[in-house]
Amino acid sequence: MNKTHIPEFKLVGLRLGNKTTNKDGQANIDCGSLWQKFETENFKDRIPEKLNDEVFAVYFDYEGDYSKPFSYFIGCKVALHAAVPEGMEHLLIPAEQYTEVVAKGKMPDCIASSWREIWSSGLERAYKYDFEVYDEKSKDWSNAEVRIFVS
Repeated sequence: MNKTHIPEFKLVGLRLGNKTTNKDGQANIDCGSLWQKFETENFKDRIPEKLNDEVFAVYFDYEGDYSKPFSYFIGCKVALHAAVPEGMEHLLIPAEQYTEVVAKGKMPDCIASSWREIWSSGLERAYKYDFEVYDEKSKDWSNAEVRIFVS
């Protein structure tokens, strides 16, 4: 785990309609459904002014620690002035100091395993905006690599 400063950036994509929780695996169901919609309806290709092909999954608007309800968003990085297409939303991620964790292995197990490690690590967390970055290294689901940034 190493610390890094990330400047403000804007995402355009989809927001989960209501908050979810890690209790009883509810977040896996809710976030999985949003991913399904994002992928099957080809939102990534419909986002104008994308800065690259990375996809971000963001956990934010926490009502406490990781065991409490939170909001979830999936989208791509765009220019700060980029317009938001109808049927999509935007999310502004503020400049922040983050701890970077790299999840490696079989998807989606490596993500869940890395979050469990983060939760039990004693890492001092701000519970502001935490996000995963999916890029070329995450495409092989049998041997993926996903960067996780924890505020």
